[in-house]
Amino acid sequence: MRNTGYYSQFGGAFIPEILVPTFDELESAYLEAKDDPEFWAEYLELMSTYSCRATPITRLDNLSEQLGGASIYVKREDLNHTGAHKANNVMGQGLLTKRMGKTRVIAETGAGQHGVATATMAAKFGFDCTIYMGAHDVARQRPNVFWMEQMGAEVIAVTEGSQTLKDAINEAFRDWVTNMDNTHYALGTACGPHPFPEMVSWFQSVIGTEARGQMLERTGKLPSKVYACVGGGSNAMGLFSGFMDDEDVELVGVEAGGRGRGTGQHAARLAYDDATIGVAQGYKTFFLQDRDGQMQDTHSVSAGLDYVGVSPILSHLFESKRVRFEAATDDEVVAAMQRTVRHEGLIPALESSHAFAQAYAEAPNLSKDEDILINMSGRADKDIFTVADAIDDPKWREFIIDKAKGYQQGMNQ
Repeated sequence: MRNTGYYSQFGGAFIPEILVPTFDELESAYLEAKDDPEFWAEYLELMSTYSCRATPITRLDNLSEQLGGASIYVKREDLNHTGAHKANNVMGQGLLTKRMGKTRVIAETGAGQHGVATATMAAKFGFDCTIYMGAHDVARQRPNVFWMEQMGAEVIAVTEGSQTLKDAINEAFRDWVTNMDNTHYALGTACGPHPFPEMVSWFQSVIGTEARGQMLERTGKLPSKVYACVGGGSNAMGLFSGFMDDEDVELVGVEAGGRGRGTGQHAARLAYDDATIGVAQGYKTFFLQDRDGQMQDTHSVSAGLDYVGVSPILSHLFESKRVRFEAATDDEVVAAMQRTVRHEGLIPALESSHAFAQAYAEAPNLSKDEDILINMSGRADKDIFTVADAIDDPKWREFIIDKAKGYQQGMNQ
């Protein structure tokens, strides 16, 4: 264990001795880059020319009127290249990888958005790339797997454990241990050993910095509440960072309520009080674990939120009561997504739709003079199979059956 990177009692770097030099190298490169104004300028230039920054905010005119309470605004991270906030982090880590002279990147992914973003970064910078993804997530996020492979990444389906995000992280660390000299692990969320939680939050802080300025310019005041979904916590840390010092702005993190409280079929670490403090995957935080410290299985309709732990920074903010945590169930999430699509023409990812669901539940109880802000961390192109199945769309089911028949006929010819 290295005695660095703590947020009250959470965080740290519980790593094997063999990885200490690699983490020392990464931390040194990160701190040098953080103190180098030219690095941040290069990062912002890259993001503006390659990933559509600054992303705008959009007022939900129709739903603001229908719900009858606060005006609802959305930070449009779905407009980033690759369709999610993930590009903010991986492009920054790509610049760090170049700075360290590495030639290969590896990553874990759940919903596939981080995998696609990492494969995109590797293609742009000319790195070799390997993506670890739980076999369960590979099956439900096939479109993202397709694009990762088209960009030259090797996608390895992890068949151990629950075959989801936590298992993909374990496999990525195993790879890193044996390939430290030429490989950088581009961890996708604000979790893991120090300096990852701080570093990922730093790159994602561009979201909150932009959003705060945009809300002041657009409305002349700050929002009363800001909402973000919480899996590991990178998009939430990105948005919240812009408002952390504004005590009148309530920060609301929304976790995956899955099939509901008491079912054991969810990924709500903090909202349901089912998690306990432990150490796993190199850091200390709240984990969904049994009395023996064994990680429990999780469930969410969204592949990107069914993680067993949560950012140590968010655990600290939870204990200090700076962030309020809620959970949205699968049914509430799908309904919120459908409502947004139907009435606003926006297509939030299932992950992002958790934040939408909670905001829609609370907006009617707020004053018309108030504004609230939702982070639309990604769009739902990747979720088309999951959503169509969840709503049991007959036309989509017919399309899949016909497509399967066509493949079968082709194989029999």
